[in-house]
Amino acid sequence: MSLLARPAVASLIAKTMQRLVMLADRRPSGRGSAAASHARLPEFPRATSALTIPTSIAPARVVVYRPTTEDPAPPVHVNFHGGGFILPLTESDDAFCRAVAALAGVVVVNVDYVVAPQHPFPAPPRQSYEVVRWIAEHGAEHGWDGARLTVGGQSAGGGLAAAVARQALEENGPSIALQVLHYAPLDLATAAKDKTAAISKPVLRPWMGEVFDSAYVPDPRERADRLVSPAHPKETADLKGIAPALVVTAAYDRLLAENLRYAERLRQVGALVEHHDMAGVDHGYDLDDEEKAREIYAFIAQHVRRATAGD
Repeated sequence: MSLLARPAVASLIAKTMQRLVMLADRRPSGRGSAAASHARLPEFPRATSALTIPTSIAPARVVVYRPTTEDPAPPVHVNFHGGGFILPLTESDDAFCRAVAALAGVVVVNVDYVVAPQHPFPAPPRQSYEVVRWIAEHGAEHGWDGARLTVGGQSAGGGLAAAVARQALEENGPSIALQVLHYAPLDLATAAKDKTAAISKPVLRPWMGEVFDSAYVPDPRERADRLVSPAHPKETADLKGIAPALVVTAAYDRLLAENLRYAERLRQVGALVEHHDMAGVDHGYDLDDEEKAREIYAFIAQHVRRATAGD
């Protein structure tokens, strides 16, 4: 075991990274700040409100993005942000949430879920599922149609969306019309150093995987859990009946292979709506390239709109 893979060391590094994110957010124009995130894709309006949802893990703060639509009870898309399961990067998805709300005509609920090391596995996927269940049950109280529901996320958020769909399948939970998995980590049981990419220096470096994985799931034996590694080759449970999925990958991403494996598993049970590969880009490409962001957000919104049409 390397030094970075030791849970105590990974926890210390994760907390340091969290402090750096908080400092960056305080800079009005700094990359990654809330102000910078709000300035991206300015053509999509921002009409938001805050809400706190009770869960057995901890209250979950969410930001609700409302569409400009005449629908008195629009459908809901629940979004989970990225950040390696350790960084509270809720604001990084602001442009995505605005775009999907506008283009799909849905309410987007952006979830500020608990993160490791303060809340290691299984807290984040369990809280995420309880948030989705609450939205399905209480959406009407807030003017949303919780019966027309989709979930999704970028990077770690995509992993949580997959875990939400799995729990909904196992617990006869809310009906999910679509799960959107955007360059998601779906196999933490395989070490990052053993994952290859099409380029020599992909964005995700092995040291990052060691820190993220060890902080999030300190016990290596738990990393094969189906809520952590649904794409691991030894995870073979029947997924028949799971929510339909849109799997979006980045061609240069170190996580490409596990996304392809999971897409194939979903295809075998008739749950793969589409696999869409973004050529010539790496993990997190949409946070730096506004044109690529517009392209893929519109594509995702089209799928969300179709899934929640209620025809």
